[in-house]
Amino acid sequence: MAAASRSSWPQPALRLPITGADLPGLAVVVACVAFAFVASGVVDVSPLVVGVVLGVVAANTGLIRPSYRPGFTFAAKRLLRVGVVLLGLRLSLDQIGALGWIGALTVVGVVVATFAGVQLFARSLGLSSGLGLLTATGFSICGASAVAAMAPLSDADEEETAYAIGLVTLCGTLSIAVLPLIGQLLDMTVEQFGAFAGAGVHDVGQVTATASAYSEEALPEATLVKLTRVVLLAPMVAGVGLMRRRSVAEAFDVARPPIVPLFVVGFLAMIALRATDWLSAEALDIARTGEQAFLTAGMFGLGAGVEFARLRRLGGRPLVLGLGSWAIVAGLALGASYLIV
Repeated sequence: MAAASRSSWPQPALRLPITGADLPGLAVVVACVAFAFVASGVVDVSPLVVGVVLGVVAANTGLIRPSYRPGFTFAAKRLLRVGVVLLGLRLSLDQIGALGWIGALTVVGVVVATFAGVQLFARSLGLSSGLGLLTATGFSICGASAVAAMAPLSDADEEETAYAIGLVTLCGTLSIAVLPLIGQLLDMTVEQFGAFAGAGVHDVGQVTATASAYSEEALPEATLVKLTRVVLLAPMVAGVGLMRRRSVAEAFDVARPPIVPLFVVGFLAMIALRATDWLSAEALDIARTGEQAFLTAGMFGLGAGVEFARLRRLGGRPLVLGLGSWAIVAGLALGASYLIV
């Protein structure tokens, strides 16, 4: 796989919400979201699933022009998070309380066990500690963004960083198809599967697509569990920095993950708004439609970044590491789902 330059790592950008460069791609995104809504009514599949499939097809059939990329990236990173924020309106405080201390500690346990287990697995395969650290971070927390945040603290080179990002992208995408089959085989409730997806899938968008593929009713639990994992990114990066005897300040000067990501704050604010009972049932229905539209847009953007030709070049022991790491986090999450719910 070609080495990824540091400038290509996911980083926050200081720019206006939408620029002229985003418009061509966003026009395509809007058209695909509309198609996904129509198609979902015909084939009885969530529009989110249709969106990610459309993105993957577009990425691997030569239909994507370079001018579309900025808009697709905007959808995958920004519109997706707007959808996650609106998803908070589905959650009541009773549901939040249902997670409880046992649920929260279980999620922390899955993250810590995955982080340690993947690094041990990488060592057993004879792979570098840097690749093991980045892969462990991506699988235990939140995919490519977690890899980018941890990269400055690792000894990994640019090629290993690219491998780690590719692995979490590949396995997170596979989860969308595989985990719902496991849930159906085990006859899991929607709440149990939501906890399973939230604890076992890497990127926020991939969690959303995986939960939706099983049932849209699994989304609130999946999002709640997933965002609990996301909040752990900053303390994990800080902890690794301390263990490596680098100052936390120096580490965050290079890659500064927020203590609590802004979209997590927004998600919590929507839960609080729902608790006030200020919103009518009609307003909540409108918000749910908007939530689905934004999430579908994000799913399309996410799918448009999955290029099979590039992922095939992963090969060898790193691919074994990725698949083994996927099995580790999925196995831990499956067991945890019965404790959380």
